[in-house]
Amino acid sequence: MIEKIDTTYIIHYDLLGLACWMLSRQEEVGRVDLDKHGRFPARSSHAYKHGYLERPIVDEWLAILAQVVQRAWPQLALAKPQFTVRVSHDVDTPARYGFSSVGRLLQTMAGDVLRRHEVLEALRAPLIWSQSKKKLHSADPFNTFNWIMSASERYKIISAFYFICGKTYPAHDARYDVRHPAIRELMRGIHTRGHEIGLHPSYNTYKRPDIIASEARVLIRTCREEGIKQATWGGRMHFLRWQTPATLYGWEQAGMAYDSTLTYADHPGFRCGTCHEYPAFDPVAGKALQLRIRPLIAMECSVLAPRYMNLGSGDIALKKFIQLKQSCRAVNGDFTLLWHNTLLERQQQRALYEHVLTA
Repeated sequence: MIEKIDTTYIIHYDLLGLACWMLSRQEEVGRVDLDKHGRFPARSSHAYKHGYLERPIVDEWLAILAQVVQRAWPQLALAKPQFTVRVSHDVDTPARYGFSSVGRLLQTMAGDVLRRHEVLEALRAPLIWSQSKKKLHSADPFNTFNWIMSASERYKIISAFYFICGKTYPAHDARYDVRHPAIRELMRGIHTRGHEIGLHPSYNTYKRPDIIASEARVLIRTCREEGIKQATWGGRMHFLRWQTPATLYGWEQAGMAYDSTLTYADHPGFRCGTCHEYPAFDPVAGKALQLRIRPLIAMECSVLAPRYMNLGSGDIALKKFIQLKQSCRAVNGDFTLLWHNTLLERQQQRALYEHVLTA
């Protein structure tokens, strides 16, 4: 792979070309082998088919290049980033009972009894619902936000919470309005505790840069009304829907600093080949953008859910998360994790989450 002739090193692979192909997601342009949500699935990717999806292969390639550079110019000091953990939470459903119509409330209560066998929760639901008009009720099972922030603070992590600010497909979008008093109160609490607020563009925005920008304005305006100011704004697409390059321009048009969508829903790993943040690039126009890509390494559902890897909430799932985290640590990258507030209501889920944070 590497040949030395006198004082010259020859690398017999186009490492930079391969890196550009992975980072720009050129592979995904114009693809039609998509899932029911219009997403490019892991199983269609070159990385999955050839067994390197769970390796930060671009980082490995660049580490080889760095070794060659240091041998050729030993006096040259190369920057060495530090391993970090980034945790974020898509706020799809901030409350099980709040923000529901009477009919939806009754439907949820029936599910509590018939599917989840939680009779006590069903009996408490009307009271929780009636007292959720101005703030999230502390007894609502999905109101895990204070617990999340306390866990992050114990481990010196800043959590990012991404809010849906529009409705483009009601069946898949949030029932809440970001301007609702209870959501405003939640965002104030997040900001007061030093955590981050971000955007979670609604279901049908991924091909519509103008709507992403419009929803971003709603978020920024609402935060400004609540006295919330941040140096950096970013977020993630709802349902991880993404189309290269259209979605890039939505974030760019919105003036957001970063996007953290890029992982596969059906399998965790390194969709972009890296666990380092990097500048976005439009592979169609051959154009660099101001936006930065913050690759997502794992969404909890990808590992836990029966429709994806179905590893459960025990040791097998923990082993997978630790493996991915160790791969990030090995290249001094960022282990970027998405964990929904709705999957932290039970003790087993919380124990798994904390083990992932501390591993």
